[in-house]
Amino acid sequence: MAGCVLMATASVGCTNLDETLYDQVGTQNYYNTKSDVVRAVFRPFEHAFWSIQSRHVLNELSADQLITPSRDGWWDDGGRWRKLHYHQWNVEDGGDAQTEWNGCFQGIGQCNYVIEDMQKLDPAKFGFSQAEFDNLAAQCRALRAWFYIRLIDAFRNVPLAVSFNDMSKNSVGQVEPKVLYTFIESELKDCINLLAKKEALGTNAQIQGQWTKAAAAALLMRLYFNAEVYIGEDHFADAEKVAQDILDGVYGPYKVADRWDEAFDWNNDTSDEVIFGFPGSQAYTYWHYQGDTFWWTVPARARYYLKDSKCKAGDHNCKYAASPSFDPTGELYTYDLGMPIQNFRKYPGDVRMKLYKNLGNNKREGMFFYGYLDYVDENGTAKRVGAPERSYDLYIRDAVGNFQDLAPDRWLADKTSNLTTGDHNSGWHFAKYPFYPDEDENQMESDFTEIRLPEVIYTLAECKIRRGKKADAAKLLNQVRRRNYPAENLDEVLYQPEGKAELNEKEMLDEWGREFFAEGRRRIDLIRWGKFNTGTWWDKTPDADAHTIIFPLMRPILDANAALKQNPGYNN
Repeated sequence: MAGCVLMATASVGCTNLDETLYDQVGTQNYYNTKSDVVRAVFRPFEHAFWSIQSRHVLNELSADQLITPSRDGWWDDGGRWRKLHYHQWNVEDGGDAQTEWNGCFQGIGQCNYVIEDMQKLDPAKFGFSQAEFDNLAAQCRALRAWFYIRLIDAFRNVPLAVSFNDMSKNSVGQVEPKVLYTFIESELKDCINLLAKKEALGTNAQIQGQWTKAAAAALLMRLYFNAEVYIGEDHFADAEKVAQDILDGVYGPYKVADRWDEAFDWNNDTSDEVIFGFPGSQAYTYWHYQGDTFWWTVPARARYYLKDSKCKAGDHNCKYAASPSFDPTGELYTYDLGMPIQNFRKYPGDVRMKLYKNLGNNKREGMFFYGYLDYVDENGTAKRVGAPERSYDLYIRDAVGNFQDLAPDRWLADKTSNLTTGDHNSGWHFAKYPFYPDEDENQMESDFTEIRLPEVIYTLAECKIRRGKKADAAKLLNQVRRRNYPAENLDEVLYQPEGKAELNEKEMLDEWGREFFAEGRRRIDLIRWGKFNTGTWWDKTPDADAHTIIFPLMRPILDANAALKQNPGYNN
């Protein structure tokens, strides 16, 4: 009962998607060719790609690194983003938590539909070998497990729906987290045996968008890594074993890229660092280049600086910025959490700290937008990016305040700084995925990277730190870190014993924040280290208790199924 009832509430689904072909899946006349089977299998993947938006909002704006401050009256939205920042959400808020629930269960329903259809088909009739057919069926099973990992992460107590056609196989209400955890684990172990293995370096483009043995293993690693959070059981040893196997090439060859941005660039489908990605294209869909993900991470008028004014995705906005390191008087904060730009500054020479700049020929440098953004207009006049609706040039600061047209060397007298006191200068902006200009033919060809090899390496390193193997963890992290700094700085920035930098538990969490800045995972890293509810960062004090470690079931979800029970700590 749960599956269909839950999906019936999902009026916020991916309305831009063409449902015509999928509406015919399961009829007597749909599966006529091999291509029909392949199309049916990968239809849920487009929905999955769309659904990353709500996860990104929940996992970043509730954490310590990204903020959405008001800006000259923009971005207050009735306090919606403040509720996420302050952990003050409740059953009536709806919004992104409801979209996350609905989006995941929509995807699970689509996967269940195809999985059951596949069980009725004869592989030989369509020209598949049994191994090819098993791999196809496992695609939807792995995708379904991916959705369920998101649900156990965000809500913990959710229904288990494994059938589209036989409701008796689905739970009516929620199952215990351990039941869901065991289901995910079993599915992924089985899928690893059935999915194809990447055979050689340089072949990623042939398998991009498909679950492979390594990708399914990485999901299993994620599950084990956070098991203590999900079910109160320590499975770090299991996570370490799977991560080591992936790194050793048991599930296929992968390698860390020479550049930090290769896994996000226009041709990242060829990157051997990428373990799983959703294909994106200017000609089709690119859900990572949307307002709830990476399109609104730059100033509102950034198109003049970027020269992308004709881009299909339209104008930019300024939803996201980095949480500040300085107060409005120019004094450095002393928080142990947040202050991501200061965390980058900790090690000199970090190439990611360069001002973002398009270099032409589908190349860029740097990740951040700060200071003045100079450009030349169509008449050849030198200008600077200005604020929308106000007459001041931006001077973007690592601080939140009402700076307006204050000179770069001037600061405010009042230390007051919170989500309601910002302007368009407040907080460094960033570009994780590139914003190439119109004349670059690969302007928006980046795929969305869901899993990359550094996650495996960092997971393995953290597991070793938890076992007291600091030197081993340091060497692992240095495999990734060395690409971010010039050779002459490596002695200072690499962790001991290969360099002088000291690695400890706090530094491990900080390094997760640097390497995976704005990649939609910060919330779970804080939770795993016990900081999400107890920590203090800019404009955020510790929670009264730990119930906000998971989100509530929103009112429409509860109203749709009387068997559902509200999560602990929230009203009904």
